[in-house]
Amino acid sequence: MKTVLVTGANGLLGQKLIRLLAADPALRTVATARQPLYQADTGATFYPLDITNANEIHQVFSETQPDVVINTAAATQVDWCEQHPDACYEINTNAVALLLQACRQTGTAFVQLSTDFIFNGNHGPLDETAQPDPVNIYGQSKLQAEQAVMKSGLNWCIIRTVLVYGVARPLGRSNIVLWVKQSLEQKKPIQVVTDQKRTPTLAEDLARGCYLAIKHQATGIYHISGEELMSPYDIALQTARFFSLDETLISPADSTTFRQPARRPLITGFIINKAKTNLGYTPHTFTQGLALIKQQLNL
Repeated sequence: MKTVLVTGANGLLGQKLIRLLAADPALRTVATARQPLYQADTGATFYPLDITNANEIHQVFSETQPDVVINTAAATQVDWCEQHPDACYEINTNAVALLLQACRQTGTAFVQLSTDFIFNGNHGPLDETAQPDPVNIYGQSKLQAEQAVMKSGLNWCIIRTVLVYGVARPLGRSNIVLWVKQSLEQKKPIQVVTDQKRTPTLAEDLARGCYLAIKHQATGIYHISGEELMSPYDIALQTARFFSLDETLISPADSTTFRQPARRPLITGFIINKAKTNLGYTPHTFTQGLALIKQQLNL
C-alpha cells in the first residue's frame, strides 16, 4: 500500500484531495495541516504540521514514511504576499526546500502545486513549455519553488492550475464564484474586470488531476485547469444567470479601476492537452461546475 502525504489539507484543494485519495483502498492517505481537519470523516490519518518547521516535518516523515508528498499548502492571497514578502517566501519557497530535503532523506516522490501567476500575462492560453516571467511576489515565490523542485534530484511532478473555485468548509471561505453569488444575494453592486482572461478550475477537477498524477506516477510539469477561457466578468455573469440572481448589479471594469498592491497577469489560462492525453484528465464545463456547487450547498 502506497502512503500519500498531503500538506494543506484544510484548503479548498486539500479538502477535495484527501477525500478522493482516502476512497482508494490501494492508498494510505496522511492529511496534514496546522489546524485540526475541518472535515473529520474523510478516512485520512491526520498529523498536525507546520511546513515551515523542519523539526515537525522530520517527525511526521519519520512516523508516516510517505511514498509521495503532495504539497498543496501555500500563501495564495496575492495582495497579502505583495505586502508581506518575507512571510510569503517563507511559506511558498523556503518551506518547499524543507520538504524536499526530507523527501531526499526518505526517497519520497514530490508533487508541487503551482500557478498561472508565474507568467506575465502577455498572452494565453499557455502550455507547459511557456516561459515563466512573474509580475508579482506571489508568482516569484511559486516560481522559485518550482525551480527548487526541478533541481531536487527526486522523482517530481509540478501541477500548475488557474483560478480555483468550489465549496470548502467552513463555508466562510470564498473564491470568485462564491463571492459573486453572496454579493448578489445581498443585493450588493460589484465591479468585475473584463480585461483579464483565465481558465477557471473546479476544485474537484484539480483534485482529480492530482490523483491521476499519483496513479500514473507522472513526472514533469502538467497544466490542470478548466478549458473555457473566461474573464472574471464572464464568470460573474454566468454565475448570476445560473443562480437566477440580478446581473444588473454587475458592472464591467478594467484592471486599472482597482488599486491593488500586486499587479495581476492579464491573460493566462492553460492548454491542457498533455494532461488529457497522458493522464486521462477531463474537466467539467463551467456550467457543470456551478451545478455541482449548487448541489453541495443544498440549493
